Amino acid sequence: MTAPRTRLALLTPHRVEASHVDGLVAAIRRATAAADVAAVVLRLAPADERSLVNLVKRVAPGVQETGAAVLVACAGYDGDLVSVAARGGADGVHLDKPGEGDLRDLRGRLADGRILGAGGGESKHAAMEAGEAGVDYVMFGGLYPDGVAPDAELVLARTQWWTEIFETPCIAVAQEIGQVAALAATGTEFVGIEGGLWLDASADLGAIMAVLAEQAALRDAAS
Repeated sequence: MTAPRTRLALLTPHRVEASHVDGLVAAIRRATAAADVAAVVLRLAPADERSLVNLVKRVAPGVQETGAAVLVACAGYDGDLVSVAARGGADGVHLDKPGEGDLRDLRGRLADGRILGAGGGESKHAAMEAGEAGVDYVMFGGLYPDGVAPDAELVLARTQWWTEIFETPCIAVAQEIGQVAALAATGTEFVGIEGGLWLDASADLGAIMAVLAEQAALRDAAS
């Protein structure tokens, strides 16, 4: 029996602005040419809605042409993120630390097939609430907006717990290549990688794909 293959999700740095777009899209194209990328979480800097929509419009088509989905995140934004995603042509939204009510409201508004994802999953309770609210995935790990990284061992433990019990897909985020193997070994559907692992032209995404392939082979052998 062949185990499902783990795919990648690219996480941009926080606070992407219009001046970053050209370099960002070029980096995404390099990454998607070298690896199996399912989605890009576009972390925008807060701005007015029109500016955010225009920024998403500049990024989304180039990413979607590669076959990856574009998910809009914007820590600190108090406007309508669903409207930004819809008007900008994105595939969905990602909330870093949502409340259950926020997710249920957004789930109802994203009934047209757009994706809803939730982070902040270091708390088991928050992750379960997100699953019950009908998110399309939960995310464990990922840099906080202030640049602080969550504890890698906690991210791994939460990913193991989730994949063993729940059917809702999971993105488990690696800060370093050395964390990828253990996260992929859990059977998570997606490994998220921070910008430090893919933005630079010298990034070795082939090495990450080799790790994912090795872990998939080990799971196949064990199944």
